[in-house]
Amino acid sequence: MTGFTRVYRYVNLLSLDIVAGAVVSALFFARVLDVTLRPVGLLALALTVWVIYTADHLKDARDIGRSASTSRHRFHQEHFRTLLIAAGLAVLVNMFIVFFLRKQIFVRGTVLAAGVGIYLIVQRYLKFLKEICIAFLYTCGVLLPSYTLTKVELVPAHYLLIVQFAMVAWLNLLIFSWFDREGDEKDKQTSFVTMLGEPITRASIWCLIGSIFLVTSFSLYYAEMKPAVLIVATMGLVLALIFVFRETFARQDYYRLLGDAVFLLPLFYLAWSSNP
Repeated sequence: MTGFTRVYRYVNLLSLDIVAGAVVSALFFARVLDVTLRPVGLLALALTVWVIYTADHLKDARDIGRSASTSRHRFHQEHFRTLLIAAGLAVLVNMFIVFFLRKQIFVRGTVLAAGVGIYLIVQRYLKFLKEICIAFLYTCGVLLPSYTLTKVELVPAHYLLIVQFAMVAWLNLLIFSWFDREGDEKDKQTSFVTMLGEPITRASIWCLIGSIFLVTSFSLYYAEMKPAVLIVATMGLVLALIFVFRETFARQDYYRLLGDAVFLLPLFYLAWSSNP
């Protein structure tokens, strides 16, 4: 394992790559919708995403009750107290900086936070919907600032791009649940695959991959959106390749490192669209 891979693995265990992906995705939609996001808004998004993911991992690590089968849950077990304190501090910082957000974002962000709270309450009764609910909330979170502030008149091309992105987020989570299925079964953790089985999950993943590229083909009709559409399609393609070559990517959890990194691909769109 190279030094870079070792460092990036810790970044992944701490969900920092997920945070970076959320910020990059928010900037991506801001560029598409011609909105300038303030640093304080991006910081609030980053802290919120990190707290939600870390709290979820800490809860799972505690519920397992023994040494976890997955490296992510073992890491959170071993550093439980430190991560709990860090999450608490992040919440306090976020409670302070939200007062500096623009009013529209604060109001809609509060509504989204309520939605997250409702999901956390009802998820125990709808466990097989975990992945699609998280994908929906993630997409809403990264889209919320731009959608709230944009003066651009939204057309079907924009909505197709949003649907395409949401499906990529859902595909990411379904593929992860596939790779994690053995560890989840040992640790008595629930997911789409542990609830509905491998055949249904495999079929769902392939259907979702097909749907992503079907939406892509429709979206390419709108020439002005082509670069953004192709970036999201590339994200879906990378995830599809991870699943096709799943035996290779299962080694040392490479699927997770690359699967979370796909949300950094919109950086190429940001770099391209910044050129005059």
